[in-house]
Amino acid sequence: MRAQRVPVDYRPCSARRSSLSAVTGLNVMSDSCSFSSFTRCVTKHLNLHLHLDFDRHVIRGRVALTVEALEDRFSTLTLDSSDLSVVSVTANGQPARFSLGPKHSFKGTPLEITLPFDLSRGQHVIVEVTYETSPSATALQWLTPEQTAGKKHPYLFSQCQAHHCRSMIPCQDTPSIKHTYYAQVSVPKDLVAVMSAVRDGQEVDPQDSGRIIYRFRQTVPMPSYLIAIVAGALESREIGPRSRVWSEKEFVDKAAFEFSETEAMLKTAEELAGPYVWGQYDILVLPPSFPFGGMENPCLTFATPTLLAGDKSLSSVIAHEIAHSWTGNLVTNKTWEHFWLNEGHTVYLERMIGRCLESEQFRQFQAIGGWKDLQDSVNTFGANNPLTNLVLSLQDVSHDDALSSVPYEKGFALLYHLEEQLGGPEVFMGFVKSYIQRFAYSSITTEEWKNYLFAYFKDKVDILNKVDWNAWMFTPGMPPVKPQYDTTMADACNALSQRWLQAKDQDLNSFKQSDVKTLSSHQVIEFLSLLLLQEDPLPLTHVKKMQEVYDLNAYMNAEIRFRWLRLCVRSRWEEAVPLALKMATDQGRMKFTRPLFREVFNFEKFRDEALRVFLAHRAGMHPVTSGLVSKDLKVDVSNAASQ
Repeated sequence: MRAQRVPVDYRPCSARRSSLSAVTGLNVMSDSCSFSSFTRCVTKHLNLHLHLDFDRHVIRGRVALTVEALEDRFSTLTLDSSDLSVVSVTANGQPARFSLGPKHSFKGTPLEITLPFDLSRGQHVIVEVTYETSPSATALQWLTPEQTAGKKHPYLFSQCQAHHCRSMIPCQDTPSIKHTYYAQVSVPKDLVAVMSAVRDGQEVDPQDSGRIIYRFRQTVPMPSYLIAIVAGALESREIGPRSRVWSEKEFVDKAAFEFSETEAMLKTAEELAGPYVWGQYDILVLPPSFPFGGMENPCLTFATPTLLAGDKSLSSVIAHEIAHSWTGNLVTNKTWEHFWLNEGHTVYLERMIGRCLESEQFRQFQAIGGWKDLQDSVNTFGANNPLTNLVLSLQDVSHDDALSSVPYEKGFALLYHLEEQLGGPEVFMGFVKSYIQRFAYSSITTEEWKNYLFAYFKDKVDILNKVDWNAWMFTPGMPPVKPQYDTTMADACNALSQRWLQAKDQDLNSFKQSDVKTLSSHQVIEFLSLLLLQEDPLPLTHVKKMQEVYDLNAYMNAEIRFRWLRLCVRSRWEEAVPLALKMATDQGRMKFTRPLFREVFNFEKFRDEALRVFLAHRAGMHPVTSGLVSKDLKVDVSNAASQ
């Protein structure tokens, strides 16, 4: 039985401005990353017809948007688009005038539509747009057969978060609006299509017997950034009563083993956060160029193949994506300035899942690792950089450029701090569950979250008033309070890292293979993270000895290998440079690829080599990844394209 839906309230806020909105200076009635205004109209449903053309690397599309007017005498609307060729627009079947406005650097182009009639507040219109995507659409990556595991068939996948759906579908591309969707997708008959929706059958394409149409329906309202599509030579295996894993056949059995505990995680999450409303929970393992660890597309979590470590140590990524089914997908940030509402709560819920399945000590240990990641991001951006604020101002800043661990780990640290102040994990998880139920199916701001926090803990307002909200939310750098985490599992990592940091050359023979054999994969990651946080690199003699004794080059766990190679390059071990560049290009997860390129680029002797390798592999990278690495390496994209 589906939980009762809370209707989305799109009414204008009252004139009263709380202290929070006064501090942010953010107007929540507009979205700085979107041209569409959600005060005038709102999309309720999309009906998609998509024809995937693998020869031309385009999607020929037709989308019918069911739009509700929120004002009287409504006759014009603006949709977001990016590099789309718009063929025609109709409104309730009648031709409608349209024009494309000037192109913005990251917002794309406004698609201005004039209806041939007026609507009254509350009336609906079906606006149908026929269009074609660009081969360079930022939401899509078209892979040649050579870029796949099977080497025989092409592959397509989308990544719409944060504001790239508009390059695949003309829409109101803002997380403030949620809608259902139905889709029919035509692909060559050798390929299988899946989407962020429940599968609804398939048939031979009546226009072309060499193609198949796959149908999908998503009955739970969701924002546009969660629309996702994949087409390739996919196979699947059942891994639970409501779950399958999908991938190319070369990975599918390994993936089924790696994610066999999915149902246990889902049940644990339901016990913590309430019913899972999306029906199916499948996992799709993508080709290596996928730029993220995971993506919480409803019904179909995307996962990087770098998770297939063979030791199930990276299951926290899947716990994170499962948690998003409640925090992010069900309750969503209204604009990307409030991204921490999605990610901070999801990290909190992910670690509560880990607490239930492992132990409280494990949750504490994960939190310590997260604090290190936060320190790393603050060091990279700079402690005074406003992009390290918890609540951002994204005027003329792309969300892609602002992406870091800050909303995840600063957000978690705030929630954990509140947990400590308000009565412990059970008490605070009660608030999180109530918050999810209160705001389910809607999109909210930090102000609304904070108001609900004060209402829920109305008997503890004196405690909440002592929190330095301005320092937590609107001040750059590390949080004002460092939580006192239980260090039981971290102590062994700290002790070993201190031994290495304090060792003189004559002490190096005291290190033994058994130092790391007693550590879990999580602890080895933490040990290396501690060494990376030091201002001065380890002496080269130490790093070479570490390899000799621990043989870290042999580790296939991507999180360990990534940190180890960064450590080697930072210590100027020349033999590690090709290994670091190989890892940076064998997979495309930005968490790994960007820092590895940066480390080699900062090694003066190999700066040109970093640039050469990047330019040689750039075409095979995801467009978001290549764009950000270009910025990291100070590559002029226009010049690089011609090289």
